[in-house]
Amino acid sequence: MNSRANRTGRHVVSLALLLAATGLILLASLLLGSAGWIWPDSPGWATDRRIMLELRLPRVLAAFAAGGLLGLAGALIQVLTRNPLADPYILGISGGAATGALLAILLGLPVLLQHASASLGALGALLLVIALAHGEGAWTRHRLLLTGVVLAAALGALITLMLALAPETALRGMLFWLMGDLSGAPAPWFALGGLALLILLTLPWARDLNILTRGEASALSLGVAVRELRWGSYLIAALATALAVITAGSIGFVGLLAPHLARLLVGADHRLALPGAVLLGGSLVMLADLLARTLIAPQQLPAGALLALIGAPLFLALLYRPSGVGRGA
Repeated sequence: MNSRANRTGRHVVSLALLLAATGLILLASLLLGSAGWIWPDSPGWATDRRIMLELRLPRVLAAFAAGGLLGLAGALIQVLTRNPLADPYILGISGGAATGALLAILLGLPVLLQHASASLGALGALLLVIALAHGEGAWTRHRLLLTGVVLAAALGALITLMLALAPETALRGMLFWLMGDLSGAPAPWFALGGLALLILLTLPWARDLNILTRGEASALSLGVAVRELRWGSYLIAALATALAVITAGSIGFVGLLAPHLARLLVGADHRLALPGAVLLGGSLVMLADLLARTLIAPQQLPAGALLALIGAPLFLALLYRPSGVGRGA
């Protein structure tokens, strides 16, 4: 009992340290940019302060919100499928959101309708995957994942066709958007509010999610409403993915990597793992965006491409740890 309490205490401390690290990355992202460091005692502080508050702060908060949303979505999907490789991309949710948003851009629809189209695309892709995975037989996790992979490939082909048909004036923006770009991110308050709401809705399910990791039969025997939990979690994952795509475009690896890092640092208890995945996802995207703004300043790079370069070796390092991916948390 004491050993379990000590382990929980260490995980709580790890979550607190993770929160502090997230704050430091946020502060560094505010102080550093393509124009160099901003210091409070600099001669041009009045101008620098406007740059920091009006340009950098909304972008940094948008990066945190997008990463946090993807971290939350990935954590939920990995629990529901009990597959360490599952994420919003594999299930086609991100592809659905991207398809909806790009179609709206191609049709010249206003920004509000682009957001609505991305949300409908994510929800539509999720419902289609679940419907096709069920088919005439029993619903299985493996069939769900295979159906998601096939649908994601089909949506990728559809996106390629839209890019081929897009006018040259819109093509560069669409490509940057697909690679994950925060230079044109909308005001972050909607995404931040959505993130706060979704994590508040999800945390009360943490105990049931812990039980579900042991299997549906065990969860049912312990009184967990598995069907409601599954549908509610998939819905939240789809909404979180749509919000992230609306905010920052298509950013890969976050939904896959952040939940694994969270379980490694704060344990498998979802009361800590869910906030941990949100903080890690937000930190990863903020860090990638900071590098995108500063590596070859004043030119900016797509944050999504840099995140893939960071995430791929990091995930491989986790994969080959003795207690890494697929071997428990």
